[in-house]
Amino acid sequence: MIRKNVRNSLSACTLLAAWGIAGQAAQAAEVTVAVGGGVIQEVGRETLWGPAAKTLGNTVREETINDAYASVKLQAAANAVTFDLVQTNAFQAEKGGREGLFMPLDYSVIDSKDFIEGTAQKYCISALIFSWVMAWNTDAYKDKAPQSWADFWDVEKFPGRRAMRNDAEAQLEIALLADSVPMDKVYEVLGSEGGMQRALDKIEQLRPHIAVWWNSGAQHAQLMKDKEVDMSVGWNARFEAAKKDGAKIDYTFNQGVMSMDCWAVPVGAPHAAEAMKMINEMSKPEAQAKFSVGVKYGAANKRAYETGLIPDDASKKLPTYPDNAAHQLAQRNEWWVEHVGEAQLGFQEMMSR
Repeated sequence: MIRKNVRNSLSACTLLAAWGIAGQAAQAAEVTVAVGGGVIQEVGRETLWGPAAKTLGNTVREETINDAYASVKLQAAANAVTFDLVQTNAFQAEKGGREGLFMPLDYSVIDSKDFIEGTAQKYCISALIFSWVMAWNTDAYKDKAPQSWADFWDVEKFPGRRAMRNDAEAQLEIALLADSVPMDKVYEVLGSEGGMQRALDKIEQLRPHIAVWWNSGAQHAQLMKDKEVDMSVGWNARFEAAKKDGAKIDYTFNQGVMSMDCWAVPVGAPHAAEAMKMINEMSKPEAQAKFSVGVKYGAANKRAYETGLIPDDASKKLPTYPDNAAHQLAQRNEWWVEHVGEAQLGFQEMMSR
């Protein structure tokens, strides 16, 4: 009788264990993460969505995209949303959210209490904080390096081939800074009558000296590494990575434009609930610290700097390091949400003249 009960108990335990395993398997999901490629994809795989998926028992399928807003809009129009989690910039997330492309984040799942103010928004939460900065070829400017956007426009004092992004975003702000507009007045000027045209006219003034209008982060970093241009607008971490690889370049945070890429979940995402859990894991201090060290972009979770995982020398290369942030302009997402259509149209008309 005792042996029979033991056998029955063991059988029951085995059955329960089997059910448990089956239940876990049923809950596991293949979460599709769409990111911009490059160092973000490489380091993110090791420090963010890779460990998050392991913790949650999920798997990840990666997609590489250049424009999350456009990609999600295309999928939504075809009623075939496959992305669960996308990397996008904050103003596009807000714009897409208002248009029904991105869903409100579930902050009952995502812990954002230690995030920098303004970096945990309705439709997205910061993945990284980066800066639009100026880089230059150190061989081309040995005696005196450019230090401001006015220098970038000064082709007599600093002759050479330039590169800018083939897009209005941040280029408008940079142009006004080059035109002697104080940082705290840039959006006031952009919002005034004739302000946007002033920025576009300033860019057009430099057009004959722009050798390349780049479209991706990988492209602008390679331009500098290959010495195809002597000076470029670009993202701080791309330039830092190129510099670390031995490229003869340097860059400055002075008059940089700080912006934010964030995580957003498309409406219709096949695994939206799992995506929210993934975001929560990726937003933890340790994950953000490891990611920041790897990509040279700033962490939004303030506790990341308390983990001891960000060395002092590494922190000084981050946009959010106090000495760097003090000399930069914070991009205003709300301005871009309201004016992105007008700004892009004006930019394309300027480029076609």
